[in-house]
Amino acid sequence: MNKIFISFIFLLLLTSCASRKDVVYLSQLEGDKTEELSSYETTLQPDDLLSIIVNSKASKLALDFNPPPVILQTNSESMTAQQRLQTYLIDKDGYIEFPEIGKIKLGGLTREEAITTLTQALQPHLSDARINLRILNYKISIQGEVARPGVYRVDSDRVTLLEGLSMAGDMTIYGKRKEVLLIREFNGKRTFTKVDITDPNFINSDFYYLKQNDVVYVEPNKTRVNSSVVGPNLTVAISAISLLVTVFAVLTR
Repeated sequence: MNKIFISFIFLLLLTSCASRKDVVYLSQLEGDKTEELSSYETTLQPDDLLSIIVNSKASKLALDFNPPPVILQTNSESMTAQQRLQTYLIDKDGYIEFPEIGKIKLGGLTREEAITTLTQALQPHLSDARINLRILNYKISIQGEVARPGVYRVDSDRVTLLEGLSMAGDMTIYGKRKEVLLIREFNGKRTFTKVDITDPNFINSDFYYLKQNDVVYVEPNKTRVNSSVVGPNLTVAISAISLLVTVFAVLTR
């Protein structure tokens, strides 16, 4: 009976073992490898909140397109001021309302394309306009089997899926690395894509870089699902099995 009990424990441990390929990121990557970096640019879309600052040598003319600075502190000896952000919300049709110009469409353009469009529109007013454009509400959501699920704001216009997982404290050991769900809204459509981050080929896919408002969901593996059923009763179950084996051994002597 002791052999039966030991065999039972061994089978239990064996079934709980996981393959390296199920746990390690980019596990199929073999040896040293060098690739050309793929270019990526964020595409502006409805509900993006933009900061647009216009600079020019003709600073007085540029004031028509920028809000006046905010006075932070003033006294008889010094005065400090801070540039106030002028924000623009892209509407559902992709347009913003710009001073002196009116409606101008930026939705569907990359950041560089939007800067070019604004520069050309400003030519009749400022021949040397230099534009600083940023997305202020760039955010991603990381949910599921990660250490710190939540909504994360991104300062730059480019963030990878791996960087997003790092922001959330990385996956727990219970996360499915081969089926990371990426929910994306773009051009009026919502897509649902399963990404295998153990496969290095995903680096060259459309889902390596995250877009603003992407939602990443890490699904729990079988171990986590099973533990949610067994939970705190696991110790009781093992004790009960041990007791049954002991009773059976005594009765069959």
